[in-house]
Amino acid sequence: MDNDRIKGAAKEVKGNIKEAVGKVTGNRQTEAEGKVEKTVGKVQRNVGEAKDEVRDAFKDKK
Repeated sequence: MDNDRIKGAAKEVKGNIKEAVGKVTGNRQTEAEGKVEKTVGKVQRNVGEAKDEVRDAFKDKK
């Protein structure tokens, strides 16, 4: 499993928590930061998944 996948998933979770805290406290900046972090995490996780797929495809051909 690629490191980007793990780090991305962690950022997604952290972003979700930060977004929820922002909503509960009424802090729009924290909520927005959480949304951004969550999105960055999704992108990073997807990059890691793509790397895994490419790696697996090359392993299958050998």
